[in-house]
Amino acid sequence: MGCSQDNQNNEQVVDAVVIGAGFSGMYMLYRLREAGLSTRVYEAASGVGGVWYWNRYPGARCDSESLFYNYTFSEELYKEWSWSSRYPEQPEILRYLNFVADKFELRPNIQFNTRVKSAYYDEESSRWNIETDQGEKVSAKYFITGVGCISTANLPDVKGLDRFEGDWYHTGHWPHEKVDFSGKRVGVIGTGSSGIQSIPVIAKEAAHLTVFQRTPQFSVPAKNHPYDPEYLKKAKENYSEIRRQMQESIAGMAFQYRERSILDDTPEERQRVLQEAWEKGGWHILFAYNDLIINEEGNKLVADFVREKIREIVHDPETAETLTPTHYYGTKRAIIDTDYFETYNRENVHLVDVKKAPIEEVTAKGIRTKEGEYELDAIVFATGFDGMTGSLFKIDIRGRDGISLKEKWENGAKTRTYLGLATAGFPNMFMLTGPESPSVLGNMPAAIEQHVDWVMDCIAYLQEKKVEVIEANVKAEDDWSKHCRELADQTLYIKTDSWYTGANIKGKPGGFQIYVGGYGPYRQICDDVAEKGYEGFTLKSV
Repeated sequence: MGCSQDNQNNEQVVDAVVIGAGFSGMYMLYRLREAGLSTRVYEAASGVGGVWYWNRYPGARCDSESLFYNYTFSEELYKEWSWSSRYPEQPEILRYLNFVADKFELRPNIQFNTRVKSAYYDEESSRWNIETDQGEKVSAKYFITGVGCISTANLPDVKGLDRFEGDWYHTGHWPHEKVDFSGKRVGVIGTGSSGIQSIPVIAKEAAHLTVFQRTPQFSVPAKNHPYDPEYLKKAKENYSEIRRQMQESIAGMAFQYRERSILDDTPEERQRVLQEAWEKGGWHILFAYNDLIINEEGNKLVADFVREKIREIVHDPETAETLTPTHYYGTKRAIIDTDYFETYNRENVHLVDVKKAPIEEVTAKGIRTKEGEYELDAIVFATGFDGMTGSLFKIDIRGRDGISLKEKWENGAKTRTYLGLATAGFPNMFMLTGPESPSVLGNMPAAIEQHVDWVMDCIAYLQEKKVEVIEANVKAEDDWSKHCRELADQTLYIKTDSWYTGANIKGKPGGFQIYVGGYGPYRQICDDVAEKGYEGFTLKSV
């Protein structure tokens, strides 16, 4: 593991501890180890993969195109791996991450089946004292979280679940073995991304499927297809250009917004552009114009286009109306699907609007709403995650003066970071894709690589300058948080309840904890901070 033993305290001593062995933790480990730093990675699962280890539900797949949804730090790796299709399913993504772990021999530095219980900063030694659920104690100079933005499953507090006689599952913690729904009456609660992906697959297998929907969602067809070998060959030959475009783009993919306002087009041209984007599938509608997230009038035009598509696809007018969203387009996580709306034309699928008839309880035989009881053999909770801060708050993280991260951020009501990478009062702690970074508003592997590279450049600088402690300044943190809020306030994101704002978690304080300025501009800001000797941080030699 490349660590030493402090015999006096029976404590392992390393340069860095990383939490999580998904995309973030694996690349962070690779860079730390290449720099010669002793590193311990803790992972709760029994294998690598992060969210892709746990999310094994039917239909689970990526919503970024696979040519972009991978590491680009190694040209050799990029050219060795070949994706089968435009939007690969979970098993293929997990195979890719295992391939990476094997290629770079990462497993010896990862301790699986282990959760970090606490991480306390010791001001006297300027080190982090970390304790796991296995009773292990380790001291680290750097404490780095790669816990993910959407990795803590949200299981609603539903009355009576303990007495349900059938089986129940959560999409975020799906069994490793296949779940057979053949001949069963299945209920799915939730129509976010995981619900929209799983519902069509479950419907084909179950005897009957009842979907309990609280909020209808915009979703566009993925138009997934196998990759042509010649197309893959050309992409690999174009590696450098694809990587450059990803790094400079708004959302970490090798395409940009069309540099035009939707209001500049005639109705006929607008219809042509949107129809073309619909036929392409994926995120292309969101990128069809450059002002959909800030232009209320223009957003309505796109939303109306997608609403009309829903009414065209779904045969029953009443069901179509229940499935038609009323919020702005693109202000919740952009969802892509395969035959989602078409599924409601099946005779074995029934939609329940739980806004009109709320779920009152789970009974021994099924689910009772205000309007009646639905007998079920299995329940699937597709209720998403406690986003942005949920995974961080599950760990008892304490900085200076013993103040916990949860206390400092007031349980999420006053989340404050500097660049989404650090927070004042927590020296030598780095958060990969933390709150107030661009993170989930695009292609996560691109955001992860940028953060890991920035952290490693920072650590190299500290070593070169013989700096022992780096800590975000309160003013820099306040200014960054204010800047993030000001940008968000110019958008329609804040006018929509979503997991972006914590609205899916009962009792969670609301707020928009994401930098909306885009991946490319954010990268430049971070680079400028580094070039100015890590402006906004206090650096101390002990």
